[in-house]
Amino acid sequence: MTFSSNKDDVVEQIIIGIDPGTRVTGYGVIAIIGNTMKALDYGCIRPPPDALLSDRYLIIYESLEELLSLYNPIEMAIETQFVYKNPQSALKLGTAQGVAIIAAKKHKCRVFGYAPRAVKSGIVGTGNASKEQLLGACARFLNLKEYPRPQDAADALAIAICHANSRKNALFGKLKNNEL
Repeated sequence: MTFSSNKDDVVEQIIIGIDPGTRVTGYGVIAIIGNTMKALDYGCIRPPPDALLSDRYLIIYESLEELLSLYNPIEMAIETQFVYKNPQSALKLGTAQGVAIIAAKKHKCRVFGYAPRAVKSGIVGTGNASKEQLLGACARFLNLKEYPRPQDAADALAIAICHANSRKNALFGKLKNNEL
């Protein structure tokens, strides 16, 4: 979903949030305009489920390349999930994260990582927030009339919002600790 911007808006910064996955990678692009945030675009990259894993990584990379070229963000915020039950899933997810990080670095983006609980805490106020609470917070921060959907895209927007709030509220030294 793409949003138009008022021609009088002075965009101070563009941030892309990424919720990586091999089946679905959510993305959310936000603009910082003064003390407000605005959604520019959000959605999901969905490689064909029957595609080879290596082809899915390529599709994710090429799709992110297009988004990075289109919006030219200066920073990427990416979820750094912890998968403890299935080592194979952790490896696949880690590779999807790596693909996103490489795409960002190719476009000269700084990359920052946030754990899921940190994202929830950063925009809802508690690391145990429900999906509904997260959706509501995204809608409020971005002044959206409806909850952002699908969930992976909403998660990516939440990651971008969390990063924007971290930039606004933290000392640079603390923010640098999240840099990958």
